[in-house]
Amino acid sequence: MSPTRNSHGSTAARVIVVVADVMAAILGLWILMYLLDANRANDLVQFIHDAARWLAGWSHDLFTFDEDWARVVAGYGLAAVVYLFIGHAVAGRLRRY
Repeated sequence: MSPTRNSHGSTAARVIVVVADVMAAILGLWILMYLLDANRANDLVQFIHDAARWLAGWSHDLFTFDEDWARVVAGYGLAAVVYLFIGHAVAGRLRRY
């Protein structure tokens, strides 16, 4: 295995890990803001909510708990865990090759 090829794989792996971590951080930040009842009229809160809703579009309202907070934690939390798992798994595979 050439050192150049390995360094490219490591660089790509780092990029994938950072992207997955940022996506999960946005989702986690929205969960925290929701639980702390952040002011939704605030531009930063609205931006985080919009980004998190886009990232968790596939898992948003996947669960039908009676409590709103449980739906938010489960739906957005699931998306965060999936992004972390897939991102780190793909990065691990890239580092090996």
